[in-house]
Amino acid sequence: MGVILNRAGAIFVPVSNIEKARDWYCALLGMEADYKIIAGHLCCIPLDNNGSNLVLDSKIYSEDAVYRNPAFHFNTDDIEAAYRYVEEQGIELVTGIENGHWFNLKDPDGNLLMICKC
Repeated sequence: MGVILNRAGAIFVPVSNIEKARDWYCALLGMEADYKIIAGHLCCIPLDNNGSNLVLDSKIYSEDAVYRNPAFHFNTDDIEAAYRYVEEQGIELVTGIENGHWFNLKDPDGNLLMICKC
């Protein structure tokens, strides 16, 4: 077994307001927004049972740090239902469903995110 494991422990996302970002991402993912803010600028949201986290960080935020291209994607089993859900939430959609498998949206800070059917 290697010294470096073949899984990501965290995905960092630059956000301008840590509390608002926590609430927004938790709502997007259908989770309770009860995760603590750490050191005034971090919030770790667990993504799976393997220890992967979405780390929202207001300390690294700047307009230049915002994702202009998706750095990762959230999975879905039903791309059409996911698209409708995002649309119903009034979230800014950037694309329609492309090739029957993915679409892009923006978070409130303008980070480009992707939802992808696995």
